Amino acid sequence: MTTPAYRIEPLVLPASLDARDAADFLEFSDLSDALALELWGNLDRAAPRKARLESWRDDDYEKLRLFFVRLDGRMVARSWIRLPQKENLQDAFLRVDVLKEFGGRGIGRTLLRHAEELAADDGRNTLQSFTEHAPVFDLDGPGILKPGTGTGAVPAADRGVRFAVAAGYTLEQVTRFSALDMPPSEGLLDALEGEAAGIAGDQYEILGWTDRCPDEYVEQMAVLMSRMSTDTPAGALHYDAEVWDAARVRHVEHEWKRTGLESLVAVARHRLSGELAAYSVLQHSGEKPWLAEQDDTLVAKSHRGNRLGMLVKVLNLRRLQEDHPEVERVLTFNAAENDHMLAINVALGFRPAGYDGEWQRRR
Repeated sequence: MTTPAYRIEPLVLPASLDARDAADFLEFSDLSDALALELWGNLDRAAPRKARLESWRDDDYEKLRLFFVRLDGRMVARSWIRLPQKENLQDAFLRVDVLKEFGGRGIGRTLLRHAEELAADDGRNTLQSFTEHAPVFDLDGPGILKPGTGTGAVPAADRGVRFAVAAGYTLEQVTRFSALDMPPSEGLLDALEGEAAGIAGDQYEILGWTDRCPDEYVEQMAVLMSRMSTDTPAGALHYDAEVWDAARVRHVEHEWKRTGLESLVAVARHRLSGELAAYSVLQHSGEKPWLAEQDDTLVAKSHRGNRLGMLVKVLNLRRLQEDHPEVERVLTFNAAENDHMLAINVALGFRPAGYDGEWQRRR
């Protein structure tokens, strides 16, 4: 069957939301919201307009290209391709989405082929993408597809899964998306903190700050943040070890602020050596006052087994309750095989809210 020809248009980012040329961006943002509502029924996983505009701009670490297709003057599909600029130079991260009512017309195939051609032109031979799945299927039931890790699953009959398989992508990993209703149960944080502190003892000091790492710790934060690329489960997905320094930490902090995020950071400091042993970042946006999102949490391998992950998460949740009592829930994402971090989140009260399939195709 011949795929109809569709005009693929690039999205040009405006200088601001109220710029004269912002109409396409605003419509693209509305399309992104509509796609989120189709699947999730809410905008929890949809970034606010300001955050999209700022985070989609190119920088020294990655380039992003966005595209759309219109039918009868209406934006009905989108695609994007992200090209890392420091590490992962063989990789391209891409995504294609089509409104359900316009599915089955070859629009998605056209956008995917276009994105793959752009990746090839840039010398990228490893392609990665993801699919999103509401928790309305049995992880151990019939009609599921298991990833290469063997842990977690996605529904084989899902539209996105069928599209990815037909395009030659392999399901390498499943990420569990979880939500915590706020505030946590009365006394729960006290109990969990007390248990964890009993194991950590007085070897560690738990510290916190907002938005900007104190200068005295920024080099150590760079070391910890680099380890997110090497010390967390990734299955067979290709990721290079990232090189972080103080400038990269400051760059990320600046981007968080530009996109309207307030970042609560908690760390565990080893008293004897002065070394930062763990960190966790919890973020809140005034444009989504009902929600907070867990960013990275990591415990250095040499300090694991001391319940530091629990201690830094508890501190951030306490600060969130105090500073933003309007927050109704907190979201987090974990590799399905990351038993240790999942156990911490389950103890805190997080419940499964969905699953992401992590896909890869090597040329």
